[in-house]
Amino acid sequence: MQLSSVNSKLAIDGGVPTRRAAFPKWPVFDEHEERLLLEVLHSGEWGALKGSKTAEFQARFAAYQEARFGICVPNGTLALELALKALGVRHGDEVITTPYTFVATANAAIAIGAVPVFADIDLDSYNLDPAEVEKVVTPRTRVILPVHMGGRPADMDALGAIATRYNLRILEDACQAWGSEWQGRRVGAIGDLGTFSFQSSKNITAGEGGAIVTNDEALAETCWSLHNVGRVKGGLWYHHEIVGWNLRITEWQSAVLLAQLERLDEQTERREANARYLIEGLSQVPGISPLQGDTRITRQSRHVFIMRYDPAAFGGRSRDQFIEALASEGIDPIAPGYVPLNRVPGIRRAMSENGEAAAHGLSNSADGLPELPACPRAEWASRNTVWLYQYALLGDRADMDDIVAAAAKIQRAWC
Repeated sequence: MQLSSVNSKLAIDGGVPTRRAAFPKWPVFDEHEERLLLEVLHSGEWGALKGSKTAEFQARFAAYQEARFGICVPNGTLALELALKALGVRHGDEVITTPYTFVATANAAIAIGAVPVFADIDLDSYNLDPAEVEKVVTPRTRVILPVHMGGRPADMDALGAIATRYNLRILEDACQAWGSEWQGRRVGAIGDLGTFSFQSSKNITAGEGGAIVTNDEALAETCWSLHNVGRVKGGLWYHHEIVGWNLRITEWQSAVLLAQLERLDEQTERREANARYLIEGLSQVPGISPLQGDTRITRQSRHVFIMRYDPAAFGGRSRDQFIEALASEGIDPIAPGYVPLNRVPGIRRAMSENGEAAAHGLSNSADGLPELPACPRAEWASRNTVWLYQYALLGDRADMDDIVAAAAKIQRAWC
């Protein structure tokens, strides 16, 4: 990919945008979804208890992730919460996770009375740094909860070794990692349990929805019971062995997901090919550093394409100014990424209300909320990262060239 040397006026300053065409529309759907939805409609069996689509999707998705068992639930947040319960996490137990993730990862622990403990990330991967995880293990730790950020698998070898050393369980938040592989193994089925999301932005979507996968039959039975009001398979209708919830997915969602699953492999291959091409091009733009590959990652779902932004190479302009300029150039499937969870008011407030802030000797900051331990790398990432959404990667090489051209145009104008 050759970068143009033309130093044209930026669109944000009244110049001509790099592109005016729209990026591919998301979600992708066709008559396949329509046919399966009509099958559900005319069957009259709209719930998972009597319908067939949910059972079929659970089995097919579990097999896709190379797991023996799968249980579908209404969303990825509830999948995490249910999985933590199934792993025996109780009030006051600690769950080590990343601060660079969607708030649901920590919320799930808080919702069942557990305590999220944040370990910092590795800036080469934006995933949990295993060395940082080991620093925060305590006698109260029960679970390590890695997030496969943007579909990029975390270091499951190192995290698995820590879990073995301290007798901990691993719950994989694979909500952005459908089909991703670590050392040839599909994520979600590497740890004790893995969770997935099918929310509207996700690479396979039914608007909402989630799943849990595992190779552990006993854990699968517990998850099934928890999601089906405490019933046991083969038991009587009003026999409730444990306290559970009604967390069953509908046949409508399962019908859509069956159709979505059919095209997931082709879309994943296209995203990966475009991501590799985009890495090559953006690496030529001073101040833009896309995350590089890792030979241990043998497949990557590319839910978001992550690039680091260096203001010094852009005349001191902030990351947010760069995003605004990119959008003006017609590159609009972009976002600044996550706010680190150790700085999120809701998390800090929950730590105060449940007494954990006082138990850990945390003092309050100027806003009156507990000051959680710093995670400097995650906090740096929150200020200096640009995301490109997955549907942009479903375009062609000309679309990728436009992204590179726009970034290079901005850099030339500001440097």
